[in-house]
Amino acid sequence: MQQRILDIHPHVISPDTDKYPRAPLGGNASGWSRARPATAEQLVAAMEEAGVAGAAIVQSSTCYGYDNAYVADTVAAHPDRFTGVFSIDVLAEDAPRQIRHWVDRKLSGLRLFTTGSTMSGQADWLADARSFPAWECAAELGIPVCVQMRPEGVPQLEVLLERFPGVRVILDHLMFVAMDDGPPYAAAGVLFRLAEHENVFLKLTTSSVRKAGTAPAAPDTFFPELVKHFGADRIAWGSNFPASEGSLKEMVGEAVRALSCLPDADRARIFGGTAETLYPALRNAGK
Repeated sequence: MQQRILDIHPHVISPDTDKYPRAPLGGNASGWSRARPATAEQLVAAMEEAGVAGAAIVQSSTCYGYDNAYVADTVAAHPDRFTGVFSIDVLAEDAPRQIRHWVDRKLSGLRLFTTGSTMSGQADWLADARSFPAWECAAELGIPVCVQMRPEGVPQLEVLLERFPGVRVILDHLMFVAMDDGPPYAAAGVLFRLAEHENVFLKLTTSSVRKAGTAPAAPDTFFPELVKHFGADRIAWGSNFPASEGSLKEMVGEAVRALSCLPDADRARIFGGTAETLYPALRNAGK
């Protein structure tokens, strides 16, 4: 049986800077958004080539900041393939109104960008009480919140996990956890310990796959350990296309090979089942 693949972490960039002006968080556009941007049409073509049925497009924070218009327009143009993940300033007084606006535009997840290629270190606002109304709104609407963060932010994250246990929190790129110590991956303990919070989900991206393939780490030792802690039903694959180098087809191939050490049922969840749980709009994508 052919594996159905859903992607919960691609990005899109439009060449039309008048309709979709650039406003990157941190003030500087990411290198990838300038060097290898991909339009909505290019993403569709890449998905066709790679055999990806549907995707949750993630806001390109290092290009558009909090203006999610291109993601929303892409979802509106291809509702049979896409849903979207938007980003807002959760410290703003009108954050709940902004969340409802983008949900009304058929986007179905919120993203918090607290670190990245244009924002070094870990932001200190993650658990700021001013963000609580936004979290309460996410809980009310039942949408997941994905967080791009580093292990240094775990104490802040735990405040939110305990205060909002009903919100599913997705950690982008496995939280950039270290794997370079190899088995038994003591350095990744900070990630593994978060499994005790049942509302924590993991986004296993191309960057994670490539890190797991760099000795002394290895896919067949790291990924079974990850699944042992979280279960495959709390792990979903995301390409990070085109931010990571390479074609989407190559990224799919890398992930399929890296996860070949897992049972078929676990791979089915990571490549599709968990994505459907987090983003129900993708359940019929590509069918």
